[in-house]
Amino acid sequence: MSANIFNLLMEATLQTLYMVAVSTVIGTLMGLPLGVFLATSQRGEMLSKPFLNKVLGLIVNATRSVPFIILVVAIIPFTRAIAGTSIGTTAAIVPLTLAAVPFIARLVENAIREVDSGLIEAARAMGATPLQIIRKVLIPEALPAITLGLTLAVVSLIGYSAMVGAVGGEGLGDLGIRYGYQRFMPSVMAAVVIILIVLVQLVQSIGERLAARVDKRAPKGRGQ
Repeated sequence: MSANIFNLLMEATLQTLYMVAVSTVIGTLMGLPLGVFLATSQRGEMLSKPFLNKVLGLIVNATRSVPFIILVVAIIPFTRAIAGTSIGTTAAIVPLTLAAVPFIARLVENAIREVDSGLIEAARAMGATPLQIIRKVLIPEALPAITLGLTLAVVSLIGYSAMVGAVGGEGLGDLGIRYGYQRFMPSVMAAVVIILIVLVQLVQSIGERLAARVDKRAPKGRGQ
């Protein structure tokens, strides 16, 4: 493999990491509170807002039901309005983030709902406010599941980031299409696939270790 191809692979890998990192951070900042609200706002729950819960739930479900490649194309005008362009690494962050927010929100919602209701009732009996229960009971108890959920989200975003290469995005997917497919260079395609596999394995391993560290129920030494 020539030095030029090696440099292209390095650049594409950094572009992919940039896209995934930024969309994960923004998606988490938006998806985490949304997921907590969805888990605590049904009728009779702490933040009871059943109508708003249903509306947000419908929006989340509608967004998640759209295949990512179709979402990328459908929101090109929105992407251009936000990023100033519809192609390139920065532009790709817009659809990646829109895909990440509802996905993360549902993962967080499921993690919150798995928390033992007895802990919530005990906190209520001690006079804790809904926000205190969320901050000091629900999120800490659900943190291991949230961490694993975010790991799954990052793995999905790595796959999505490769897809945007087909519609003008940069990164490993774009490199694989331009060189591996269009220029008939199977070695480049193989290298792209190997790098993606390595990235997924690293993310999965790091996520599992972090989940083990924040799990208060785990025995000492787990995940070490």
